[in-house]
Amino acid sequence: MAVPVLDSAGKLLARYDVLISDVWGVVHDGVWALPPACEALTRYREQGGAVVLLSNAPSPSEQVADLLDKKRVPREAWDRLITSGDVTRALIAESHHRKIFHIGWQSDRAVFDHADVELVFEDEADLVVATELNDYRTEQPEQYRPLLERFAARGLPFICGNPDLVVHVGHDLLPCAGSLALIYEELGGSVAYAGKPYRPAYDLALEAARSARGGHPVDPAKVLVIGDAVRTDLAGARLMGFDSLFIAGGIHRDETMRDGVLDPAGLEAVLAGSSVKPIAAMGALR
Repeated sequence: MAVPVLDSAGKLLARYDVLISDVWGVVHDGVWALPPACEALTRYREQGGAVVLLSNAPSPSEQVADLLDKKRVPREAWDRLITSGDVTRALIAESHHRKIFHIGWQSDRAVFDHADVELVFEDEADLVVATELNDYRTEQPEQYRPLLERFAARGLPFICGNPDLVVHVGHDLLPCAGSLALIYEELGGSVAYAGKPYRPAYDLALEAARSARGGHPVDPAKVLVIGDAVRTDLAGARLMGFDSLFIAGGIHRDETMRDGVLDPAGLEAVLAGSSVKPIAAMGALR
């Protein structure tokens, strides 16, 4: 059965109490906010709904909130924000490891602030945390294979601070830490994923939704996940038993969009290899 393609999401959104929305590819394009999406979320909140932004960004939520301000995403469009950085902090605390080798940008190191950990060189590490590639604009994941082979040979646990494989930055498609995690698993290493589509991220999102609703419980049947990635957003919704709305003009846009219009054949092809089926699809949230 074909997935319905919507021009406007208003009637669909009104059926739910809580929206758990992806950020990059739905609310902004990596450079600037997407005004129709922000307006849709703002109107939904004005009608009494709660919006939790759930991002695989590896930075803590307070840092990402400032970034959203700079990208001109209005605070009126969301109630709460949960990031992979928040989940990474929790996983590090649970691991009881204290000597960390970090792969990622210097700015990502905010996840280690106020934690009882030490960032060390390769030979001293007992835990690897990857938030990004060190420079995802110039590097490729395979360049890290020799390093990852050495860590896997030592049996070091690996926390992936951003399970996304790739992300659009404007018109560029660039690799994320999830691509390093796949290599590490291929090498026989153990990976803990801090973000979608894994349950710890959604547990935090539901806690945030309850808070936004004044402590009232959240009915899973009244939660809609909005996202642009089959592997993370749609799969996470399915894991949690939530409905999902697929935004085809995000990470899969080269496969699903033709001249700015959602191509049903492209949509079907993207979803064909997955057991995950959204209840509807749009080129962009509006």
